[in-house]
Amino acid sequence: MTWNLTYIKRNLSTFWHTVDIETDKTTMNQNTEYAAGHLEVDLELIRRLDKNGPRYTSYPTADRFVEAFNAETYSTWLGKRDIGGISRPLSLYFHIPFCNTLCFYCACNKVITKDFSKAGEYVRYLIKELEMQAKLLGDGRRVEQLHFGGGTPTFLSNDEIRELMGAIRKNFTLIDNGEYSIEIDPRKVSDETVALLGEMGFNRISIGVQDFDPDVQKAVNRIQSEEETLQVIRASRANGFKSVSIDLIYGLPKQNLQGFKATLDKVIAAGADRLSIYNYAHMPALFKPQRRIHEEDLPAPQLKLDILSLAVKTLTDAGYVYIGMDHFAKPDDELAVAQRQGRLHRNFQGYSTHSDCDLVAIGLSSIGKIGPTYSQNFRELEDYYDALDRNTLPIMRGMELNADDLVRRAIIQALMCHFELSKESFNIAYLIDFDQYFAVELKELAEYEREGLLKILPQSISVTPKGRMLIRNICMVFDKYLRTKQEHARYSKVI
Repeated sequence: MTWNLTYIKRNLSTFWHTVDIETDKTTMNQNTEYAAGHLEVDLELIRRLDKNGPRYTSYPTADRFVEAFNAETYSTWLGKRDIGGISRPLSLYFHIPFCNTLCFYCACNKVITKDFSKAGEYVRYLIKELEMQAKLLGDGRRVEQLHFGGGTPTFLSNDEIRELMGAIRKNFTLIDNGEYSIEIDPRKVSDETVALLGEMGFNRISIGVQDFDPDVQKAVNRIQSEEETLQVIRASRANGFKSVSIDLIYGLPKQNLQGFKATLDKVIAAGADRLSIYNYAHMPALFKPQRRIHEEDLPAPQLKLDILSLAVKTLTDAGYVYIGMDHFAKPDDELAVAQRQGRLHRNFQGYSTHSDCDLVAIGLSSIGKIGPTYSQNFRELEDYYDALDRNTLPIMRGMELNADDLVRRAIIQALMCHFELSKESFNIAYLIDFDQYFAVELKELAEYEREGLLKILPQSISVTPKGRMLIRNICMVFDKYLRTKQEHARYSKVI
């Protein structure tokens, strides 16, 4: 059996190529226990190896971006998109930062306000930015993926949603059957708005739940009834949404096994297509809202691990497939299908089925990816508005990846998405000798092999079912920046 491995890889300073490699996976999949989705939870191993580390929605991670990468640099790279006859489709991300209530656990970039007039002003600036982006992108602005994140995207009024979607369709071509998703707070959305979203072309919805337990909700200042959530799911189904994803968090104050099991059972009964079970990272020194959480209310480390174990067992017993990190999906969901077919990808919005897109990010603090570059917009509204008032793209910082960054990014992608990699495919794509180039890393991985987390073969590296919950540990071995600057404390725990 063969698989198609597509990487945009070789940074030759002025252009990049797409390399298609057919790699024999037979040796990697001789044992059915290595099949995609298989998972084994070893709590003792997790407890012993748990440490701080990145989530790797990108490599290098955003904290490595530099201010020397600015709007001018970004514009230059946009002009190189078609060099070599390559014209990749686009993914669009819009960040809507507004919320009218504060959830104490939240670490997102947000603006808490009850002044809804702020949304109208923000939409006008979003439209100006997307028009500037479209002009620089030139012809062939074909969009396969669109995501509205937040904040609370439905802080926008229905008319503002229509206005923004109209501007998007005026400046870009959204393909039929693309992946068009939006994050929803069930407390802040009506059936009418869900119907409008379906009418506007959205076909996937992500619903924040976190936990249905009333004591937990009170402790994190997010009071949300089960009925509110179920009504949004019903409205989504009625309006043709293809996929409903639900976000939960384990490790929140007041959580216990019985309460979280009840939440899981309710979510499963509601028929969620995808589930994300995020680890709550309590970092009050970095995120001020978390200072309102009483640390004595947080579950003890052992209880937190028990909740995680419970969640994995409950979901897998219900037929959900482990995608990776904290994501689960039904076997027929597009994420699960993409994983089985070797097409799964990971970007700033998490796991995706579209690996060959350039990501154009619009709005406050949004992060994009064009070729071998990353860029991030300003994080404060005043700075964001000021740049656009000067007719300058609001790029705050970014990064041009070098050849070493690109090969390491591809390795981390392969491990995060497929739990395996072919050394030969990297030898061909990057003109390296894998074992020689990564000799130091392979010595470190040998320790994980002795722990049973992975198998190192002459042709491949495969993560075992026992190692999949600790995939961030394995990927950190290939992170050059962690090797040269031991700064793990800035990241959350891997579990």
